[in-house]
This record gives sequence, C-alpha cells and structure tokens, in this order.
Amino acid sequence: MDAKSDFFQRVYRVVRRIPYGRVTTYGAIARAVGSPQSSRTVGYAMNASHSLPDVPAHRVVNRSGVLTGKHHFAGSNTMQRLLEQEGVEVREDRVVEFDQLLWLPDAN
Repeated sequence: MDAKSDFFQRVYRVVRRIPYGRVTTYGAIARAVGSPQSSRTVGYAMNASHSLPDVPAHRVVNRSGVLTGKHHFAGSNTMQRLLEQEGVEVREDRVVEFDQLLWLPDAN
C-alpha cells in the first residue's frame, strides 16, 4: 500500500466514526490521523470516497461549517439533503448550530 492509500484509509476510519447527525472538519480529521497540516489532502480523500458507501463524506465540512465539498457530490444539493435527512439543519450552505453539532475525533 502506498503512502497516499494508507493516508486515505486512516482518514476513512475516522470518518466512519462520525456519529449520525453530527459533522466534523477536514482539519479535525487531519489532526486525528496525526497530520495536522493535511486538511487539503483530507479533502482529496473525501472526494475519492464517493464510491465507498460506508464512508459518510457528507458529514465533513470546513472549519466554519460550510459545505465546501458539496460540488463533489452527484447533484447540487446532495450533501445538504443527506445532512438534513440526519436532522442537521443547513442554511445558505452552512450547518446551523455548527458548534453544537461539531464532533471532534480522538487522535488515533
């Protein structure tokens, strides 16, 4: 397994742990996998995860709660729709009550 694949797999292990109805950030995931400067690479992993049905990429937002990854989902509102199905309110592409819904993973 190459370094990129290993990094993506570590990211996916964290993302699979995000509780239903909660969100986390690219940066929080990067810190949890021991690579705090790799938020952008976490984003690449999320983009590559759409063929993995057990990776809830829709629960990953930017540090302000904005749905910056929404353009990587099939359909323009898919990310928002998936979050809303879990009870997460989204307004103008931002998670409402982001601070209360933010889940911070433990470091691996």
